[in-house]
Amino acid sequence: MKQQSLSMTGYFDKGKTTRREQFLAEMEQVVPWARLCAQIEPHYPKGSAAGGRPPLPLQRMFRIYCLQQWYNLSDPGAEEALYDSLTMRRFAGVHTDADIIPDETSILKFRRLLEEHKLTEQLFREINAHLSERGLLVGKGTIVDATIINAPPSTKNAKQQRDPEMHQTRKGKQWYFA
Repeated sequence: MKQQSLSMTGYFDKGKTTRREQFLAEMEQVVPWARLCAQIEPHYPKGSAAGGRPPLPLQRMFRIYCLQQWYNLSDPGAEEALYDSLTMRRFAGVHTDADIIPDETSILKFRRLLEEHKLTEQLFREINAHLSERGLLVGKGTIVDATIINAPPSTKNAKQQRDPEMHQTRKGKQWYFA
């Protein structure tokens, strides 16, 4: 058994389960991972006899692809999310420092492999059918990192009228004009 990295210890005893953790735990249980990976496996590279870098585990790559779809992540965004989110790393099967997080090019190549063999629609149709049998529905989500940029508090323009594009928002107990 592989040893967990120091960064992974203690995190999962934090006492609160996030919505992302709840969603991914449910997907872990209800998606037929082995059956879906079996459909991809005939098209997935086996490695080269001439050496070179061996392919990453198929199920890890497929789980990352699902994360991309569920959270509307680009290839670079998926790589970054895996580095940023312990929950996503754990879902993808990255449990130790020895487990490799694929770079954006590897993620892109896997996505193109699925598209080239016309597997994407078939796989998600099967996932959605499997989920609907259990009364579940999955849509796309988005991870948003919004930065509030404060504008001057005056909302009057040269015509002494409110700027129709000016809005206000609140973060905590502080109001901002944006």
